[in-house]
Amino acid sequence: MGEAQAQVPLLRDVTLRTDTATYQLSRHTVVVQGEPTLFFWFRRDDETVELRLYPERVAGDKPLRLRKSADFQQLDSLTREPDGGWRTRLRFQDLTSSQFIRLVVEQPGTAGEETLRDVVPLLPVAYTAVSLRSADDELFVGEEKVLELNSSNPRNVRATGEWVRTDEFDYRVTRQPNGTLRLHVLPKQLGRRTLAVKLQSERPMLQNGGRLNYQLPALRQEFTVKATRLRFLTPDKRMVTLDEASRRRGAELILDNGRFFELRRTYRIEDQEEPGGTLIGELFTRQYLSNDRVLCYLRPYNTHRQTEGYLYLKLNDQALYVTNLDITPKTTITGVQVLHRGGDWTSSLSVSPGETVDVRLEGEGLQKARFHFEDLPVIPSDSSIRTDARVVLRVQVPITFDKRKSSILNAGQATGFALSVREFQRPHPLDFVSVSYGEAPRPITQLNGPVLFGHTVRDVVFNFNPNGIDSDKALYGKQFLSFEIRTLNAKGELVEIRNVDNVVICPGDNSPRAVFYQDKACRTDALSLNSLLGRKTYDLDEWSRIIVTVKHQAGQYSDPGFTQVVELVLKRTYKFDIDISFPAGLLTRKIGEPNGSYTSFGGISLATLAQFSFYNPEKINRLRPYKVGAGFVALNAFNLSQDNNANRNLGIVVLGSVYPTRRDAKLTFPLYLGGGYLLNGQYKWFVLFGPGIGVRL
Repeated sequence: MGEAQAQVPLLRDVTLRTDTATYQLSRHTVVVQGEPTLFFWFRRDDETVELRLYPERVAGDKPLRLRKSADFQQLDSLTREPDGGWRTRLRFQDLTSSQFIRLVVEQPGTAGEETLRDVVPLLPVAYTAVSLRSADDELFVGEEKVLELNSSNPRNVRATGEWVRTDEFDYRVTRQPNGTLRLHVLPKQLGRRTLAVKLQSERPMLQNGGRLNYQLPALRQEFTVKATRLRFLTPDKRMVTLDEASRRRGAELILDNGRFFELRRTYRIEDQEEPGGTLIGELFTRQYLSNDRVLCYLRPYNTHRQTEGYLYLKLNDQALYVTNLDITPKTTITGVQVLHRGGDWTSSLSVSPGETVDVRLEGEGLQKARFHFEDLPVIPSDSSIRTDARVVLRVQVPITFDKRKSSILNAGQATGFALSVREFQRPHPLDFVSVSYGEAPRPITQLNGPVLFGHTVRDVVFNFNPNGIDSDKALYGKQFLSFEIRTLNAKGELVEIRNVDNVVICPGDNSPRAVFYQDKACRTDALSLNSLLGRKTYDLDEWSRIIVTVKHQAGQYSDPGFTQVVELVLKRTYKFDIDISFPAGLLTRKIGEPNGSYTSFGGISLATLAQFSFYNPEKINRLRPYKVGAGFVALNAFNLSQDNNANRNLGIVVLGSVYPTRRDAKLTFPLYLGGGYLLNGQYKWFVLFGPGIGVRL
């Protein structure tokens, strides 16, 4: 029980019941660090137990509660049992690794009383067996051997991975990611030797007398330890280059002094211990050095990688020593490719300022090379590749780079390859081009569709904004434009066509690369259409159209360019013309005549009018269906009746007419309405109404 509550005990007893046994606080305790602790045997780290708490007070007191803990999960709420105890179930989280597991039980006090609390320490104990069985009992001095350990509870075996040093063996125990145990053994002495491995457990075992034992039974295994067959000689170099010079004269190499080395003798180097291996090279021993090493000459004949296995030094097909080093060909670059962001690998070595590219080098012996680029930084990248046959490096070209090329160097020596630095040449949206035709200049990208202009077009001028091309974050370079200019009459017939190519617009002073764009071909002045057209814009008829197609020249870019069409229509609001028509069947009424009635349908009349026609403001070159005019009308000028007293007369009139809206009709029948003044007769003023005949040629 907790010492803080010794004066007012809360619990009389506590029991834990597993699936195999029941443990009682009053009977199953051990003293751990001077504190009585309830122990229980467990088999699983997430063991589920039944907990019963028996309070000192009689029934009717306030209920008990169990404090939450990270070491276990309370599956049920505490419920009162008929025997006066309180029952719940617990599921432990990790009994092997959890330390200082405690049950904290509380009971709220009544008015004026403090809350009672008891602490019950728990000690999980476990049985752990470990065994070692090795079918091969042969070991070699200096050679590490790994054996597998079998255990009934491998998580309870302490595996520190630290070497334990003894006179005959060094050993250590490690735990694999899958939980299995491995024993690493390194023998030291020859002969029949017994290995004794001492292990400890994470959770103790309980022995007689309440003693806790963390020491597992020692593992014993006999081994036959033999002398190593081959001695490893460490070279002073890890890499030798295979070239014509080293193959003929040899490369200097310093090795450990072997026991059977003879000076001035040539040893064969092969890639296998048995006779008949591939000849990798020859080793000639020249002289001894003061640090118990030997200076040799190595003549390589074939390539070798340390990852491919060891190299064996032989005399008369007998392997005497083992060593290892890389024998690689001379660094040779056979090809270079560049990968731009969002593109594919290309053999073009052109890069642009401000760009980050991947450069792939292909050839032989590349892994040992130390590549760098003249005045260009190499950026570390997860996608970098380095093998003997291929190296991929990420290179950043500064935006202020002022050279035309950057040589690829290997350890400061030129490789014969270089990145050519050229300015960006990408099509920019055409918003840097503006047009004016009598109003303020407007970017051509804002002119979506025909523009109807109701005044005389004195000129159409295209202006260019060099500062609208490049910025600090995006470079586009020179813009190569072409202009196609067409003028059409009101019927849509071509009047004139002009083409202007190679209009070069260079980025302005705001560009970080402005000084590198200086070119005499760069255009700075505006482009005037009247300087190109034979028939000037101010001489075009009504409803003529000026169509200018602005686009990037396709041959100058690797990406598709932009195209913008500017269409200007010379619109009119009305039309004035002299019109001759033939009203027929007119109804006329003379004002002031006694009967005041309309005359009968007359014959064909002749009208000559100065007439206004009105255009539809929402359509191009489309008239409204009505006209208004004034002029002369000869009534019954073509009267075909037999009455010689036909009412012929001549009048001055104001007429409004309504025409059909069909544009393809050749014969039309308009309606007339108006009035005027007769030149003959007593009654001069009259009004008229009736149809007519219209012919369109």
